[in-house]
Amino acid sequence: MSNSIELRPIGLVRSPVTTSADDIWGGVCSRIEIDETMFTPDCLLGLEQFSHVEIIFHFDQAAEDEICRGARHPRGREDWPQVGIFAQRGKNRPNRIGTTVCRLLGVGELSIEVGGLDAVDGTPVLDIKPYMREFAPRGEVHQPQWATELMAQYWNQE
Repeated sequence: MSNSIELRPIGLVRSPVTTSADDIWGGVCSRIEIDETMFTPDCLLGLEQFSHVEIIFHFDQAAEDEICRGARHPRGREDWPQVGIFAQRGKNRPNRIGTTVCRLLGVGELSIEVGGLDAVDGTPVLDIKPYMREFAPRGEVHQPQWATELMAQYWNQE
């Protein structure tokens, strides 16, 4: 496969978090500023009716030479099994794309306020989608124990 895709960010994250961290995201409130050269204020019309949004963003601070194309131990922890990059959600992914479902706290003219976005200040936002319960998993969700351990402190408030 040699096709390439060019994406242009629709906005930027404004967050009090300025460097990548693992377990502090629960109390983070961020603002997403929409690019006013690309959009008009009505691009957010109706979004305030949703409780949550899904934010798709680019891990732009993840170095190209640190991209994982195979398997690794999540967070480098040898006590967790080595698993393929597509079996984890780390920032060192091949296309460095992140997604997070966040609580929608407010909608401005060309910005939104969200809670629980795990992206640092200045992160390029690729898309914003309203979260609809019909897109939630259907049926029971299961995951390995190491993933539960990894996420145990992720949404801490500091």
